[in-house]
Amino acid sequence: MAIARQEKLNIAQVGCGYWGPNLIRNFSSISKCNLVAVAESSKERKRYIESSFPHINNEYSFKEILENNSINAVILATPAKSHFEQAKKSLIANKHVFVEKPMATKVCEVEELRLIAENKNLTLMSGHTFIYNSAVKFIKTFIDSGEIGEIRYLYSQRLNLGRIRSDVNALWNFAPHDISIIQYLLNDEKPIDIKYTGMDFMQKGIDDVAFLNLRYNSFMANIHVSWLDPNKTRKVVIVGSRKMIVYDDVAEDKITIYDKGIDKYSKLGENMDFDNLQHFSFRYRSGDIWIPKIDYIEPLKTEAEHFINCILSGEEPLSGAKHTRNVINILETASKI
Repeated sequence: MAIARQEKLNIAQVGCGYWGPNLIRNFSSISKCNLVAVAESSKERKRYIESSFPHINNEYSFKEILENNSINAVILATPAKSHFEQAKKSLIANKHVFVEKPMATKVCEVEELRLIAENKNLTLMSGHTFIYNSAVKFIKTFIDSGEIGEIRYLYSQRLNLGRIRSDVNALWNFAPHDISIIQYLLNDEKPIDIKYTGMDFMQKGIDDVAFLNLRYNSFMANIHVSWLDPNKTRKVVIVGSRKMIVYDDVAEDKITIYDKGIDKYSKLGENMDFDNLQHFSFRYRSGDIWIPKIDYIEPLKTEAEHFINCILSGEEPLSGAKHTRNVINILETASKI
């Protein structure tokens, strides 16, 4: 629902834990909206809000935010298990909703939220921050241009030592980022096969390390996540028939493009017979290495501005219910294996 004849949107945030301050900082900087309230039950976090963001009212409860008709939109930065119910209540209260990932834990829940949002002409968006990253956007444009050729396979690693969660496992904590990136790059093509392997070492029933294999029609992807690893790694490698891309989010140079690969060629010239091993050979190709300059803009700022612009214009968010549904479908399927 586009907002007409209103200079600024009034928005409120629910939750100010680990990620909450980043959301407050970015939404507070947008000229098209006013962040008027933050609901937080923890006394310690309330004191933090008072000292860091003294201009924001932190005396609201979630219920009071929903009942306040002057508040147009709600930002949900609460534990994952509460996202669905809080998003549902917010939509029913006629609030546009930005909810941190994951939006829900079941596809049916995402569908329910989508239907409510559509029926009420409200904007519903999930916080898949990485698809608003300048480097990821560059890769998307590069792939769409055909420069990489046909994608053969890709893999990602999101590893670290520490910040062990008890409410979700490593798959649900880390993999939504990589699944979102992969689905964005592949225009939300659905995998035809999903395989998952994980193990719990620190807490019974909560996997600390996970491997997720996705097979699509003509290529495959592997996702490795862990909070029990000696190094901080955030990397995606994409192997194409013409070029290969390495996206390293913790490196100074985020993207490296390699003009290298292995080509199959026929010994018979134009009379190609690749079914007969005697009639073809392999050619190893190694060309230039290109490190493109990427202008950094904080992805969360871009994401926050996109949410506000979608409310004002009625545009479907890039990380709206359709994109989120595909991400949750993969995670839910993996969790049942």
